[in-house]
Amino acid sequence: MTTTAKIAAAFMVLLALSSCGNTIRGIGKDTANTVNATQDAGRSVDRAAKK
Repeated sequence: MTTTAKIAAAFMVLLALSSCGNTIRGIGKDTANTVNATQDAGRSVDRAAKK
């Protein structure tokens, strides 16, 4: 394997790993938003039930 091919392969691995990290962070944010929305909906139902 040539040096250029090794560098290209290393670059591709780094690119793939950074993409995975971005995906995991995005899923974490989506999950947090879902939890917040569910809690807000629960509070709205609670307030409506108390009226």
